[in-house]
Amino acid sequence: MVELRGRGLLGAVTVLTSLGFLLIGFDNGLMGGLVNGKSFSDTFQNPSATMVGLIVAIYEVGCFFGSILTAIVGEQLGRRKSIGGGVIIMIIGALLQATSYSRAQMIVARIVAGIGMGAINSTIPVLQAEFSPKATRGIFVCAQLSTLNFGIFFVYWIDYAFSSHTNSYAWRIPVILQCIFLIPMLIILMVIPESPRWLAAHDRPDECLAVLQKLRGTHDEVAVQRLHGEILQTVAYETSIGAGSWKDLLKNDNIKSQKRLLIACAIQAFQQLGGINAIIYYSGTLFEKSIGFDSHMSSLMSGYLQTWFFAASFIPWFLIDRIGRRPLLLSMISLMAAVMAVQAALIYQVQNTTSIAHAAGIGAAAMLFVFQGAFTIGFQATVWVYPSEILPLRLRQRGSSISTAANWIFNYMIVQITPIAIQNIGWKTYIIFAVLNALWVPIIFVFFPETKGLELEAVDRLFSGDPELELLENDKEHVLETEDVGVENQA
Repeated sequence: MVELRGRGLLGAVTVLTSLGFLLIGFDNGLMGGLVNGKSFSDTFQNPSATMVGLIVAIYEVGCFFGSILTAIVGEQLGRRKSIGGGVIIMIIGALLQATSYSRAQMIVARIVAGIGMGAINSTIPVLQAEFSPKATRGIFVCAQLSTLNFGIFFVYWIDYAFSSHTNSYAWRIPVILQCIFLIPMLIILMVIPESPRWLAAHDRPDECLAVLQKLRGTHDEVAVQRLHGEILQTVAYETSIGAGSWKDLLKNDNIKSQKRLLIACAIQAFQQLGGINAIIYYSGTLFEKSIGFDSHMSSLMSGYLQTWFFAASFIPWFLIDRIGRRPLLLSMISLMAAVMAVQAALIYQVQNTTSIAHAAGIGAAAMLFVFQGAFTIGFQATVWVYPSEILPLRLRQRGSSISTAANWIFNYMIVQITPIAIQNIGWKTYIIFAVLNALWVPIIFVFFPETKGLELEAVDRLFSGDPELELLENDKEHVLETEDVGVENQA
């Protein structure tokens, strides 16, 4: 078996987690471009709007239950087995979807695929956070998010390419294509070790040290031993105060486990309630029903929108570990609130066919591009790294899974209510999203601490202020340099 070390090991972990995020984007955008096609309608006997909504949104229900299942068994299985199990379930779900001839089979297949995605989505941010150097942890997550957005961009253009075809292969091929990302994930899982933090938390300190030596290199054993000691000390401290059981998630102990879980769940819920997936899933509907474009132009504009979404995701690569999580969140969510308020006024003009309706329609289309750019720079760049950073080590898998479940259940709600809201209250839908985004700003300002540049073990100290967690500060500058450069010097 191949033994990866240094940059090769960190690169393999990053490719694995990036493929997992690519699948999130691929599946998020997949059905939106298929359900209105003639081939899909013919296969499933012209399903009603309600049935189409169920087929699209039931996937999120599967993701929710997959996240809850991972919260129950993931900590015992470990990061690799949790991801591997999710990948196998997703492959089964993809095959069931691609071979569907009835609505019932498609609905069941969507649930199965969702369960697999819930397991993957709950675990890959944790795995990446536990392997990444603290000074560049945000950049690695930004790389994953670029692949997530690439998945959305990629599948939208695939859907567009097949939109003029009327045979059932026009929707079956896009569905089965996700397997080209799932199979490499299984291969990578065979050659990477388990997370060193998980090994330490499960009384396997020697294996933890061996993985750290592979990851950080042996040229500076002092730095490796120090990090190993910090991890073990954090495990011992969390064990001594009882952090690790289900009830501890809701206990406001010395390290504020309850508060940290609530923060992790809140940031996931906030991103969905802000309206982003209303745009990703229903961008074609928004361009057609809200702005007034014809169906072909709406499909084309949706593709351009997702292309911009992918391009904009490279911007936070240069910002998240320099500026920090909080400034990006606060500034970009404020912009998102303002954009939605302007959008409401523009859509009002379009829907009431005023004298400036045409210009307002162009402006409304531009606002969707501004909104998605602000989201990917500020919100999306932070929302997946922050829960894994903020949660205690012994509760990280459970807490991450629960926060991911919150993401998926609110995703389901938004996907279900968006077309109904657009049909019934029209432009006022955007006011709701404007108000919600404005509400998040003071909450984040008051309750969400900065985690930029902190080792994961230092976050306990951030919340508790306990002197027992003040670890060997004398050599801090030297260790910061060697830990973060160590990977770069290893091939």
